[in-house]
Amino acid sequence: MWDALQSWPGAVALRGSPVLYLLVNAAHILGIGLIVGPILALDARLLGLVRHIPIGVVGPFLAAVAKLGVGLAIVTGLGLFSVQPANYAGNPAFLLKLLILVLAIANAVSVDRGRAWKQAIETNEIAAVLRWQAAASSMLWITVLVAGRWIGFV
Repeated sequence: MWDALQSWPGAVALRGSPVLYLLVNAAHILGIGLIVGPILALDARLLGLVRHIPIGVVGPFLAAVAKLGVGLAIVTGLGLFSVQPANYAGNPAFLLKLLILVLAIANAVSVDRGRAWKQAIETNEIAAVLRWQAAASSMLWITVLVAGRWIGFV
């Protein structure tokens, strides 16, 4: 399975072109920035900081930017993974990153589809459950970031 993925034309192109690999890697970092920056700002607001800014004004925008970042990071991450899939699949930091990433995305989907989020957007009132989800979100996304950096050291 790993051989087939590694033979994919995109993986071959990434291995054969330092410039292409650099650009995809930079796009992956951009995706991460588009996730972590807006999410931490949104979580801070949900946790009670900068209360003077209505969540209905900033929340939908920050969430949309973070969703764009998740999409970009996943697409570019799959490309980067395809270059050396067996190495990444055996890396405990990579596996931890994937696990925490799934939990972070599940938490984000839960917030996005939840009644508390919709109520917060409409009324600017933040329910306790949404505060807990925001705290979990910050911890999860920071852990994904740290685990991602750890990959190169394992």
